Amino acid sequence: MDPDKEIHFDFFPVIRVYKSGRVERFLTQIIPASTDPSSGVTSKDVVIDSSTGLWVRLYLPKLENPSKEKLPVVVYYHGGAFMIGSAADPLSHNFLNWFVAESKIVAVSVNYRLAPEFPLPIGYEDSVAGFKWLISHANGSGPEPWLVDHADFDRVFLVGTCRAGGNMAHTVALRAGLDKLEPGVVVKGMVIIHPYFSGEERIASEVRRSDAEWAKTKELWHFVYPGTSGMDDPVSNPFSEGAPSVKNLVCKRVLVCVAEHDSSRDRGVWYYEKLKESEWDGEAELFESAGEGRAFHVMKPTCEKTAELMEQVIAFLKN
Repeated sequence: MDPDKEIHFDFFPVIRVYKSGRVERFLTQIIPASTDPSSGVTSKDVVIDSSTGLWVRLYLPKLENPSKEKLPVVVYYHGGAFMIGSAADPLSHNFLNWFVAESKIVAVSVNYRLAPEFPLPIGYEDSVAGFKWLISHANGSGPEPWLVDHADFDRVFLVGTCRAGGNMAHTVALRAGLDKLEPGVVVKGMVIIHPYFSGEERIASEVRRSDAEWAKTKELWHFVYPGTSGMDDPVSNPFSEGAPSVKNLVCKRVLVCVAEHDSSRDRGVWYYEKLKESEWDGEAELFESAGEGRAFHVMKPTCEKTAELMEQVIAFLKN
């Protein structure tokens, strides 16, 4: 049989990998950076590491006084099961146009590389690199004028969404705390929306999943991270034995957002509860969207529940 047609791994409708190594992604679209006519938000793409091709998409709202305005900065991590999505996909791009306009922020959307071509932990390293590139501008001498001129480095936030992005944001927050920030940077908080976490021991609704479904969950994690130690890997289970203590999180405020009908809802609540019980001395908040599933806010950006969710997120950024 032709190895270019013989399936090695199938996770339809997300991704399909053939024995030849060919990768087929579904639902893949790209929107170029531009000025959004409805919001006035301008975006542009910047390569931050030519050796790996790592790039970010920057967003700047319409400014009343361009020469003087300093704005909070959001480092944004998109979702997609570590395998799909990008800083240029329609869901991320359209959501960030709206978010930037409504919250009056500068956003840095990190286009971390994806498994299986670039298995974890490469995506984590890219996500950390994107954050480090941002804060390299804190002394006013970085290469990107939008950040030098308009970023308030006393008001930096990490935001991750749709499972993988939430997990990325947590990992960056922990790494940043362990590595210590350079002077002049204050990460005021982290927002994780419908995040991915796991553990070898099932919790809550996970107990009701069939053995076959649970086996598929484990298979997927090993597929995106072949070198993982398992479901209790510290990046997957931040509270497992031997994991770096979450007391090292770089911020003192965390907002965890879950959706009632998201299959990962209970892990989000678990993360919130574990964080509150831990040695971390910050303030954690939990917000649940009733009647909605994972990623509804990027798929239905104009619905009432999205407005409620984003009201909470924007209020968190302003406090």
